[in-house]
Amino acid sequence: MATPILCLAGPTASGKSAAALALAERWPLEIITVDSATIYRGMDIGTAKPSAQERARVAQHLLDIRDPAQSYSAAEFAHDARQLIRDIRARGNIPLLCGGTMLYYKALREGLNNLPLANAAVRAQIDQEAASLGWPGLHRQLAGYDPETAARLSPNDSQRLQRAIEIYRVSGIPMSAWLRKARPSDDAGHRYMTLSLEPSDRLVLHARIAARFGQMMDQGLLAEVAALHARSDLHTGLPSMRCVGYRQLWAHLDGDARLQAAVEQAVAATRQLAKRQLTWLRAQPERVVVDCLAADARDRIIDAAAQVWR
Repeated sequence: MATPILCLAGPTASGKSAAALALAERWPLEIITVDSATIYRGMDIGTAKPSAQERARVAQHLLDIRDPAQSYSAAEFAHDARQLIRDIRARGNIPLLCGGTMLYYKALREGLNNLPLANAAVRAQIDQEAASLGWPGLHRQLAGYDPETAARLSPNDSQRLQRAIEIYRVSGIPMSAWLRKARPSDDAGHRYMTLSLEPSDRLVLHARIAARFGQMMDQGLLAEVAALHARSDLHTGLPSMRCVGYRQLWAHLDGDARLQAAVEQAVAATRQLAKRQLTWLRAQPERVVVDCLAADARDRIIDAAAQVWR
């Protein structure tokens, strides 16, 4: 049986990138980045993208592969990641999946339902309605025809709400019904194992998140968002501009929020993201947990990887 592919996952600010670099010091690996934000060029500070020096230490794939005006789906990621796994192994190296976009992991490991394609006109109409009614208002409408999907989505989760509403309007079938259909199988035959970096104290992780966002602001995140805001082809309906941190600072630049309020909202949204990531991780089979706050976390990570790559 082929060696399992290690997925180094964890909530935001859990130290995944540092852990991956520690592993790269001991094994001939290449990193396949599992992140829906670092794919965008010009979005470096707010995505905690690896530096040029870090990229020079180990090959890191799927960074800077899209302009912020473009899209990149989970299905595209799964296709690209499978090809990279084959290529990396052909070079005699070890593929390491590392990142926190859980939908990408799901698409790669389980396959995706054949959901209807995105429809720009329908999305624009939904955005107009959201500007008038608010996303909680659209959430209440969704509950009327797809209560199952509405129950698992936050009333303010604009991106997922838009997609669920879009699917129903395009197809006449609720998203929950689409998701119950059988998924195409992954014929690559890979076996995956999750090494999950999780905090023993959620409050400490929350403090890390706040501190890291403060560092991003000190590094020039507002100027980075302002440069994107100045582009005529970018808007808040794009996946790139919905990334945590960018969305809140964009609202500030639009005059909809004071800077301090935007920062607080970004930190709160990041904490909610971490909560969703942890919920997903705790449902994973063959999950090996390492306390990312432990003094010997680095050694535990190396020991866990050694069990997979022995």
